[in-house]
Amino acid sequence: MTILRRTMHMSTFKSLLLAGTIALAPLGSTAMADPKESAKEAPIAEIVAPAIFEAPAEDAVESEADSEARAAEAKAKMQREMDEAVAMVEKIFDTSDLPAIEPARLTLAEQTTAALVAPGSLERMIDNLYGKMFTRFMKEFDGTSDLMISIKTGVESDEIAKLDEKSKEAIADMFDPHRKDREDQITKIIKPLISEALADVQRPMQGGLAKAYARKFSVGQLNDLNSFLATPTGKAYSQEWMALQADPEVMLAVVKAMPPLVNKFIDRAPTIEADMKDLPQDRALADLNEAELKKLAKLMKVKVKVLKDHRDLWSDTATDAVAVEAATEAADATDDYAYATAAADAAADAAVAAVDDPAYDRSNWSDADRKRVDELEAASSAATSAYLEAEAEAANKARERLDKNPSE
Repeated sequence: MTILRRTMHMSTFKSLLLAGTIALAPLGSTAMADPKESAKEAPIAEIVAPAIFEAPAEDAVESEADSEARAAEAKAKMQREMDEAVAMVEKIFDTSDLPAIEPARLTLAEQTTAALVAPGSLERMIDNLYGKMFTRFMKEFDGTSDLMISIKTGVESDEIAKLDEKSKEAIADMFDPHRKDREDQITKIIKPLISEALADVQRPMQGGLAKAYARKFSVGQLNDLNSFLATPTGKAYSQEWMALQADPEVMLAVVKAMPPLVNKFIDRAPTIEADMKDLPQDRALADLNEAELKKLAKLMKVKVKVLKDHRDLWSDTATDAVAVEAATEAADATDDYAYATAAADAAADAAVAAVDDPAYDRSNWSDADRKRVDELEAASSAATSAYLEAEAEAANKARERLDKNPSE
């Protein structure tokens, strides 16, 4: 039943992901510029970029028209997904029931937000937020990183880490003498694209922010804000306030504050769980009696049979899911038992050998070896117990089912 529900809601989940990652789109925009050139110039991008322009099979011969049609189809599909994501955001942030805004008040708010969302302020915020991350990402894939040299040569990263930077650069140059030109080209493409994208965002952001300010602040407050923003200090503030939201000091402080918050939830989990258990469970179709099913069908203007068919479908699915889960547990238990049996046999052989061989005397073992053997013995014992418990549970379930359905 869980699997079916996940499948049914997959498109919604996908839309949520898309809606949440729209802000990151400029970082991957170069992958969409020209699929053919991207494949030639940026092999790494093929791995990390979305498979919007997925290459055909090696043995397939694709004409230019087919390639363009496939690209157009992929673009149309992405547009549909973006439209769905936008529609979902519109539902979440529904503004249709908000009262109208006084024109004079909106004009003042537009003056406020024009100063607050000054040209370049969005770009400085993005640079604070993603600049260091992007620089680090480029460094990891520029050919001089331990990871990339290890991939290219097959030598372990630990060994490469012992090399100095000059040696790493020389190694990277052997594989790609034009890597610096390639990095400069990527940066030269991405920077203008980000600036262009943020310029497109700025005007609608100002419009939305103006409406929010007009609803939140009175005419007098907006006049005070505009007077302040017209001062030298106000102008300096309007240039920096947005970038400061993503300043490294702020981001680091927020990240450091997260572990205590997580620990609070973990510490209070037993209390929350206990409180949730006290609440009555919601009902499913299977819990409704005949009269309730008829009432529900009347409310929904459908036939009772539709509801019953849906109820039976979920019931059968749930039964199948339980059977699959039981089979999986039995298989896992069998594997654990086999492992435990093998470990027990090995331990028995070792015990026999230990009679005459002082090397099997644990007092002669290193601490690491003794710890490893102790852990394996514990795992063997746990696996045997798990197998026996699973076997008993499976038998009890089968016995109950057979008692209810003697014909099986």
